Amino acid sequence: MNTHALCLCGSGKEYHQCCGLFHSGEKQPDTAEALMRSRYSAYALRNACYLQATWEANKRPEAIDFSREKIDWLRLEILDTKKGGMQDNKGVVVFKAFFRQDDDEHVMNEISRFTRINGRWFYLDGIIKSIGKVGLQTNQGKNALCSCGSGKKFKRCCGAE
Repeated sequence: MNTHALCLCGSGKEYHQCCGLFHSGEKQPDTAEALMRSRYSAYALRNACYLQATWEANKRPEAIDFSREKIDWLRLEILDTKKGGMQDNKGVVVFKAFFRQDDDEHVMNEISRFTRINGRWFYLDGIIKSIGKVGLQTNQGKNALCSCGSGKKFKRCCGAE
């Protein structure tokens, strides 16, 4: 990646002044949101080593294999954060990650949990609320808002049987 290009995390900073500092090990993210952004950039760059290193040890998968992935990550939108600051030991980040797959743009909405151990933030786990094509939400979580715009939960609207 061109180190003078804008960072993929959406911060508006150049990569070498943003997530590049975390990926190189020069700095550690000081908030759960900063770790979320750096992990998104790591996914986009297929940096499995960084993802493994920032996953809480008891939840970490044995390996991350990008060899079959045919996804191009496009952008990240942080929707909400709860705690996760420099004085906290737990945090939650709600985000949307946009990606291109099979010539279609998709969006994944996730709630991610983070924990701070010995002053360092780690990704704990996440709940995918919805995933689908942009403009046509499919495979929604049962409690996700319905994509029809009614304001109701999917299970009580278009997903009702």
